[in-house]
Amino acid sequence: MIDHAHDLACVREATEGLLTAVAEMDNVSLAEPSRLPGWSRGHVLAHLARNADALVNVLQGRPMYASAEGRDADIERDAPRPLDVQLADLRESAARFRAVGDAPADWARTVELRNGVTDSASRVPFRRWAEVELHHVDLGIGYELEDLPEEFTRRETDFLARRFSGHAGVPATLVTDGTHTWRTGRTADEPEVTVSGRPAELVGWLAGRRDGAALDVRGGALPKLPAL
Repeated sequence: MIDHAHDLACVREATEGLLTAVAEMDNVSLAEPSRLPGWSRGHVLAHLARNADALVNVLQGRPMYASAEGRDADIERDAPRPLDVQLADLRESAARFRAVGDAPADWARTVELRNGVTDSASRVPFRRWAEVELHHVDLGIGYELEDLPEEFTRRETDFLARRFSGHAGVPATLVTDGTHTWRTGRTADEPEVTVSGRPAELVGWLAGRRDGAALDVRGGALPKLPAL
C-alpha cells in the first residue's frame, strides 16, 4: 500500500540532499554537460524545478504541462541561469510542491499526468522522489546509483518492471537482485530471459542510466528497453 505521507517525507530529505550538493557547485560546473545527452547540469536543475511545478498542477487538477513544446522551451529558457538563481528556484518550487502535498486532499483520487497517463494521487510523491534521486545522479557530481536509498532502489525497480510489463518489444524477463524478483516484458507462462545483478545495476539498466554490461543474463540477450 502506498503511504503518500512517507513518500512526501522522502522527497523532502532527497531534496535537501540535492540542494546541499548543488550549493557546492559554481557557474562554470553548472554549464558543463550532465550525464543526460544534450543537457547541461543547468538543464537538469531547470527540469527539476519545472517538474515540481508540473506535479503541483497534477495534484490541483490542471494539465501537467501546457504543451510538450512549452515544457521543452521552459527548460531551455531556465538552463543558462546562474547558480544562485537555480538554487532559489529549486527551493521555491520544492516548497510549492511540499505545500500542496501537506494540504488536506483525497489521495485515492485519480490524476492525469503527461500523454494521457493516469495514476492515483497517492503515487505522485513517489514519482517526484524518483525525479529528485535519479536526476541527482544525472548531474554527475558524486552521487551515484549505489548511493540511492535501499527502499527507493527496490521500489523504483518494481515501478519500472511494471512499466515495461506487457510491452511487445521486450521479451518475457525475470529480473532479480538475489533477494527480490520481478517479471517484466511480454506476458508468457515462463520468462525467456533472466537478468540478475546488484540492485544499483538493475535499477540503472531499467532506468536507462547503465548499459547492463555488469548484469548476468541467461536465456538470451539482454533485452533492449524502450526509452522512458
